[in-house]
Amino acid sequence: MSPKPLPALPSETALLLVECQNGVIGIDSVLPDLAAVVRPSLPIIARLATGARDHGVQVVHLTFSPLAGNRSCNRKPLLFKGVLRNMDDWGPDNPATQVVDEIGVGPDDLVLPRATGLSPTYGTETFKLLRNIGIKAIVVAGVSTNIAIPAVLTEACDEGFDVLVPRDAALGAPADYAEQMMTHTIGMIARLTTVDELVAQWASTSVPA
Repeated sequence: MSPKPLPALPSETALLLVECQNGVIGIDSVLPDLAAVVRPSLPIIARLATGARDHGVQVVHLTFSPLAGNRSCNRKPLLFKGVLRNMDDWGPDNPATQVVDEIGVGPDDLVLPRATGLSPTYGTETFKLLRNIGIKAIVVAGVSTNIAIPAVLTEACDEGFDVLVPRDAALGAPADYAEQMMTHTIGMIARLTTVDELVAQWASTSVPA
């Protein structure tokens, strides 16, 4: 069976890479269990980013970069309470808030940091920006399927975007729970696909430069 056609052209699609930064999935992660799950899949996420750049898909990095000596963080979530002590020196210039080298930041990529909140998009200008540059469909990858990715997908749907998730490039911990989330939650919000399927269809529909 041939893959279902994508809902938008590559030029009308954005790839949102969620928290693919050194302090989250890198070697010095404040969430080492998550980083260990993601590390074997970094080449797959990198291939997705490269395929997006090669075929005119807008790559957007959603990073977490607290301000004011980490006082900008929301202290209500138990997740933050557990890791805040390890984030005191995080900020715009700290390596922890930079995109991991395996994925990198291309010359046309957008980096949209946030300073507070569990959701990478709530209360930000992300969806307004994407709409203004002509984006109709959003591909969400990165971490994690536990909290951040479902939040982005729900908000993107409510904003009127078509949403897709490559199940081999969206990770969470533990791995078996992430798979349950993919089947029973994320799959109820977004169209599930794979990196190979996305890149192949982008290649077949992109307009040569």
